This record gives sequence, C-alpha cells and structure tokens, in this order.
Amino acid sequence: MHTLMPVVFVPHGGGPMPLLGDVNHRELTRFMQSLAADLPRPQAIVVITAHWEEELLSISDSPAPGMMFDYYGFPPESYEFSYPAPGNPALAKQIQQLLLAQNIEARLDNQRGYDHGTFVPLMLIYPAADIPVVQLSLLSSLDPAAHIAIGKALAPLREQGVLIVGSGMSFHNMRAFFSSDPAIRGRSETFDHWLNETLSSEALAATEREQRLTHWADAPQGRFCHPREEHLLPLLVCFGAASHSGKPARQNFSGLLFNTAISGYVWR
Repeated sequence: MHTLMPVVFVPHGGGPMPLLGDVNHRELTRFMQSLAADLPRPQAIVVITAHWEEELLSISDSPAPGMMFDYYGFPPESYEFSYPAPGNPALAKQIQQLLLAQNIEARLDNQRGYDHGTFVPLMLIYPAADIPVVQLSLLSSLDPAAHIAIGKALAPLREQGVLIVGSGMSFHNMRAFFSSDPAIRGRSETFDHWLNETLSSEALAATEREQRLTHWADAPQGRFCHPREEHLLPLLVCFGAASHSGKPARQNFSGLLFNTAISGYVWR
C-alpha cells in the first residue's frame, strides 16, 4: 500500500528561463526547487504537458526518452540540458487501459522525448532524474470537459504511488507578459482570484467547481489571461484526477511573473 499521492499543478515559466537564473523567474524557481520536500516520494510521475497536443490523446512509452528543445532564441547552454529519467512503458500501457475503460481513446508514442513543459520543472523538482516519467498530451480540441474527464480516468494512479503533475501556466498571454500597460497586472489578478476561489473555496461543492472550470472562458478576464487555453488545460486534468475526493485544492504558489499574477496548486 502506498500513500495516496497528491496531485500538483505547476506553473512552469517561460521556456528554459527558470533554469537560466532569469531574475523574473527567481521566485518561481525557488518554489519548484522546494516542492519535492512537500510531497511523498513518488514511484513514478505522469506529466500532462501544455506543450504536446494531439488529435488523439497520446502517451509517451519510450523506456528512455530523449530531449526536445522546443523553444527558440535562447543561449547555447539551454540546448544542452539533459534529464535522463527513464520512461515507464508498463505504466504508459496502464494509463491507456484506464482511459479506454472510460471510453477515452488513446495511443502510445515511443518516439516522444521530454519537452520543456516536462524537463524544466522536473529538473528543478527532482534533479536526480531517478524517478520514471510518462508524458501525456493534451487533446487538440482543447475541450475543457474532455480534459476533466481525462483526469478522472487517471485518478486510480494516485493509489499506486504515482504523482500526477500538470505543467502549464495559470496566466498565459504572451503579448501581456511583455507589455508596459499598467492595467495588465490588475486584469491578471482578477482571473487569479477567480481561479483560486474556484479551486480552493470551501463554500463551493465539487459540482460547482467542475461547472466553473468547464466554463472557465466566462470567468472575469478569462479570455484575456488565456487567449488560447493550452496552458490552462493541464490544471483541468489535475482537477479531474483529484475530484473524486471532493476536497478543495490548496494554492501552494502565488507570485508575479513579468508583472502578472500566477499560481500553483496541490490537491491532497
């Protein structure tokens, strides 16, 4: 018997910048470096990464995934990172079966390497790279309800010592990150407050949380904060994976990145 593993949503920052000592990322980098101390040691890790979208849900099943440097214009050292954590083909197959049992079609992909949505946070959280990792794609439909359902299908993994990690961003408007408009911080904080209330308020029933997240685009400043929602969807998968308990999430990170409010969450 293993301890019921938490579920974690991690804001992974901009490209490789958390690994490069970027001053804007220092607060976020420190959070990721300290996160493992707040978690039981997992037997394996499943990462839902914002940087992998497929028409058919896909699961990495290479026993030794390579590296995918899926960013551009950064210093040469950012293309030399290594994260040699093994894959886990048996776990990948189990995930496929859990999904199929809920009528969610999925395929195995033995070519997929670790993209920066996976290796950047994991290099900071588990730098020894000694825990097997399986990556899970998003659906290119970007349907919120479908991603919550994916999370629900993954929930049994928590009883097997598997840590489910959603790697995305609670705010992801690239133009706003680099804008000098003084109103942007307030707009990001408005959505951040709504998101924190939705996930963490004891006053909301689980069904209300799910309804709000399914219709996240109707939230105040929702579409401003996520012109395209791929960085929010890993959080919805995490919510689904933890929703059977009905317990609210806890905001375990709250900070500013390029003068916008960002948050991380843990479900126990």
